[in-house]
Amino acid sequence: MTLTEKVLPAPPPFVHPEVKPFWEATAEGRLVLPKCLECDTLIWYPRPFCPNCASTRVEWIAASGRGSIYSFTVNRRGQADLAAYREAGVYVLAYVELEEGPRVMTNIVDCDPDSVRIGQQVEVVFHDTGQGTALPRFRPRGA
Repeated sequence: MTLTEKVLPAPPPFVHPEVKPFWEATAEGRLVLPKCLECDTLIWYPRPFCPNCASTRVEWIAASGRGSIYSFTVNRRGQADLAAYREAGVYVLAYVELEEGPRVMTNIVDCDPDSVRIGQQVEVVFHDTGQGTALPRFRPRGA
């Protein structure tokens, strides 16, 4: 069964004011990353300071939304305390290395979980939370 036949839960995130630009972009179907203006580090997870040099001079830049699977696991059994994921059934949890460099933890969707491979090229898709934000997830390119 492909992951398009099931819908993973899309719980709305708590939007801290410092990372509001990230969540506003997801609602528009765009992926943005914070970039340090002092040392040029691209930052993941979104936050208002640079973990490399501690600068608070950060700007938001457009990301390509493309990357490759760095690591993954296929979860075939949901946890009892996470009912929404238990009901979703099999799903893929992965680290995707973006073309820009950062690695993001995400889900791989729109494919057969058994077809997922390390190094596979993927692109971002957004799952609407219904509350003004969307969760970035990834699917194989060309899916």
